[in-house]
Amino acid sequence: MEINCKEEVALLFSDDTYCCSLLPPSAYDTAWVAMVGSVAGAGPLFPQCVRWIIANQSREGFWGESDQPGLDSITATLASLLALSRWNIGRANVQRGLEYLRSNVEKILAQWQGGVPRWFAVIFPGMLEQAQSIGLSVLPHDGVRLVDDIIFRRRSIFEDSRSTDGDLPPLSLTMFLEALPPSRRPKNEAILAQLMEDGSLFQSPSATAAAFMITGDARCLKYLQDMMRRCSNSISLSIGTVPSVFPVDHNLLRLCLVDHLRRLGCGEFFEEEIKDLMDHNFRNWIEQHQEQSNKNYLLQEQIYRDSLAFQLLRAYGYPVTPRKLCWFMDDKEILMHIMENHNEFMGAMYGVYRAAQLMFPKEVDLQNAKQFSLKVLRKCFPDKDLQGNCKAFTDLQKQIAHELEHPWLLRMDHLEHRMYIERNKGYLSCMGKTNTCMLSYPKFLMQLAVENFTNRQSVYRNELLELKRWSEESGLSKMGFGRQKTEYCYYSATVPTCLPLHCDLRKIVAKCAILVTFADDFYDEKGTQIELETLTEAVNRWEGDNLRSHSKVIFDTLDALVDEIESKAFLKHGNPVKEALRDMWRDAFKTWLKESKWSVCKHAPSTKEYMDVAAVSVAIQVMTLPACYITHPKAPVDSKSGSRYCKMTELAMLCARLLNDIGSYQRELEDGKLNFVPLYVKENVGYCIDDSIEHIKRVLGKMGKEFVELFLNQDYGGVPRVWKELHLTTLKAFWMLYESINKFDSPTALLRAISLAFHEPLAPFGILVAEQSKSTFLELQRKKAHRYVIFKIDEKNKEVIVEKTGAQGESYDDFTAAIPENDCRYAVYDYDFVTEDNCRKSKIFFIAWAPSTSRIRAKMLYATSKDRFRHELDGIHYEIQATDPTEMDLEVLRDRAN
Repeated sequence: MEINCKEEVALLFSDDTYCCSLLPPSAYDTAWVAMVGSVAGAGPLFPQCVRWIIANQSREGFWGESDQPGLDSITATLASLLALSRWNIGRANVQRGLEYLRSNVEKILAQWQGGVPRWFAVIFPGMLEQAQSIGLSVLPHDGVRLVDDIIFRRRSIFEDSRSTDGDLPPLSLTMFLEALPPSRRPKNEAILAQLMEDGSLFQSPSATAAAFMITGDARCLKYLQDMMRRCSNSISLSIGTVPSVFPVDHNLLRLCLVDHLRRLGCGEFFEEEIKDLMDHNFRNWIEQHQEQSNKNYLLQEQIYRDSLAFQLLRAYGYPVTPRKLCWFMDDKEILMHIMENHNEFMGAMYGVYRAAQLMFPKEVDLQNAKQFSLKVLRKCFPDKDLQGNCKAFTDLQKQIAHELEHPWLLRMDHLEHRMYIERNKGYLSCMGKTNTCMLSYPKFLMQLAVENFTNRQSVYRNELLELKRWSEESGLSKMGFGRQKTEYCYYSATVPTCLPLHCDLRKIVAKCAILVTFADDFYDEKGTQIELETLTEAVNRWEGDNLRSHSKVIFDTLDALVDEIESKAFLKHGNPVKEALRDMWRDAFKTWLKESKWSVCKHAPSTKEYMDVAAVSVAIQVMTLPACYITHPKAPVDSKSGSRYCKMTELAMLCARLLNDIGSYQRELEDGKLNFVPLYVKENVGYCIDDSIEHIKRVLGKMGKEFVELFLNQDYGGVPRVWKELHLTTLKAFWMLYESINKFDSPTALLRAISLAFHEPLAPFGILVAEQSKSTFLELQRKKAHRYVIFKIDEKNKEVIVEKTGAQGESYDDFTAAIPENDCRYAVYDYDFVTEDNCRKSKIFFIAWAPSTSRIRAKMLYATSKDRFRHELDGIHYEIQATDPTEMDLEVLRDRAN
């Protein structure tokens, strides 16, 4: 798989024609090209486009690229109906398309809360008027109230275009020429004046087709003919289809490819190809001056292209500054335009926000761009639609929401790869006049990603079993006290980043973390003061013959672990590291003893005295550096005088301590201990705990940027990249464990994540959710049209479909009787009940039914597809997994709801 895949991907990087295969067909643009008549006037100039329209209508009746119809399905369907009607062909297709529009236009528009993107506000009313002019009844007889709002919006856009003709005109209305009413069209000479060198109108097939039909200009015709000829040779485009933009920016497509590979977790397989592309982009970045576009129709794509290039260049360690990315922040009119048209700029601002996640200290321009992009993106997320229902997010909005909730230092890469693989329908890029284009990648890339993730899971499970045996054989897990956190420690060493698969580094980090956990608990809870002093002295002398019991187990495990690391390091680079390892462990044990004495005598140190000790006692350095020394014998010499740790390690230590303290201060106060949170309050009169936490978070934000700068500096300290990745791994683990609550001390906080990381297989590749399944659930949720819905997996078509719905009057017994006794199913049930306060309420239950008598294949299929399907159903209150009827009895629902 890897060899064939590598050859195919190499073509995507090197061959422009093959690269263009990433562009999917556009039903909307294909329909407009289909409307172009032959020179003789006897029929379509491109009949293959008409044939494609007839053959590619969805079962639900719409045309479009997405299996989740949205605004683009409305415009694509309208354009297809106009094309078929123009040539008086496909009457059955036209009827099905009209039925789809009458049933779905209002539902789709309601999700946008009236704030549809500008392109739709221009195109939709124009297309609607053209359809009505030829007698197509598109809307229901009673109309759609939201359409009037969109028509009013178009009127405002037209008025703005008439009044603002200065340095920053609105989006060129000529770009939407095909949808402009005759009274708003530019004169022919004005249209022709805006043609590009290739004869296109803004490289838009639909606008160029309209320009040719209006002007008859030979340059437009040649563009259309050349495009059809080249598209007929495309690998991904069917005969008779065109993309939404042509020609395309090949460099942008390849940047999207690199981002896609990284998010799939497959970048490691194509390092040479990626390096060549990033070298090319770096040369462009430093050589080319930013040419600010005064054409609004290019503005979104330009910002998107700059942000993606900056993000990838910085992620790969190239020394780029953000000035070229942030040019748009200098123009107040551009900022106002973006804010007023926030939905139009959603993809571009998403790109800016992603790029700003890799911000360095003192990058004020990038900080301002990040804050502005965040403000714009938040405007794109109304909580309710116009009917008061929870708004259904688009694919792009779901990606943005995840980005906003998970800062870069909080992300667990292995789980990020899983999420991207399971949700992936392509790659959402910002190009074309609608600013969203779902690039279509070869299936072998997804297969490679699935195989790679599955292989990692297998290796991780085996290593976890090995660690559990080590913990038992060393005697640590048999001491009878302390937190049994082997899985948590291994998760923290494995999931934050994806270290090279076949190496011992993860296990070394995990072993050190396990040992730290038991030793820390011994100093905090179990050991007497004499035992603690004796153990500390033994570690200082590195002689444990006189130790007994738990102290003996801890020291012997430590001694054996240091010897193991010394042996691996010597085999790797031939340099001794044992004394460096011993010294850092001596530091840790001394600080644990110091903190124990503080606790006994109720000493309240100053914040400086506390941090001098606590930054060492948090012990992230003894979890990280032993594995580092296996890869490289020396740390960078860039620390302050007298410190044995380099700047990167010191930053990790300080961040880890502060993170631990904001996540653990409540428990430690209950135990009579003081950490930085209350100590800072004590030193600052008038401050409260919340003030202290806010101060700590500001400090963490600053130090986090400093750490990111060191991590992404290719030349830092002369150490290999994996040395820095080990520091990133442990710091991200601390950020994940303590940023909000203390997950490490919780018995359940990480169980679900551990299961997803190591145990649960990926959802079956290709299982989809039928659109009817989503819309039927919405009917139950929003309109109470059904009491229940039962779903099944259509194994032939690989999708979740509706099997049965129950009317509102049906009982719970009717529902359970409708579920097959010996086969798996999903179901949702709308449970009405009365509270103790005599209030009527309703809760929606999701039920995963997998009886023990069902086929093994069915149980596996339903179990591995459940999370993906469940994710599509926004608004579920409770979930029940049942293997026999008693587990989904009505009493179970009643207990959960109350």
